[in-house]
Amino acid sequence: MNVLIINGPNLNLLGEREPGTYGSDSYDNVCALIRAKAEELSFSECECFQSNSEGEIIDRIHQARLDFSGIVINAGAYTHYSYAIRDAIAAVKIPVIEVHMSNIHKREEFRHHSVISPVCAGQIAGFGKESYILGLHALKNILEEKEYEQD
Repeated sequence: MNVLIINGPNLNLLGEREPGTYGSDSYDNVCALIRAKAEELSFSECECFQSNSEGEIIDRIHQARLDFSGIVINAGAYTHYSYAIRDAIAAVKIPVIEVHMSNIHKREEFRHHSVISPVCAGQIAGFGKESYILGLHALKNILEEKEYEQD
């Protein structure tokens, strides 16, 4: 059981960009926390991937279907308009958990809608870096129960 963490645009600036919204931990610190928790949860591998490029994210999702049991994704602003990322998620037959550090439903109107949610197993938002940890727990439960079927 292994997991790929995908982070979209601007998440490489964690700790610098809007710390009131995203916290003061750097991207590297958040990834270290995620990897430590994944190990605690008995994931054999946890890779953190970040890109500001939509195409690179799509390529990584495609490759993940061959290499990983599931994905936890924070697509950043692509959440709200990238039908290409949505289609990539729908095309792979592994569970995907959507996470957001901020509560997207309490932010600007354009952030309220996620185009990727309908093709993800679930969405977790508003818990800061803990959103990733909750996503790992959810993914582990899905994989262990083997009840996941993507429509």
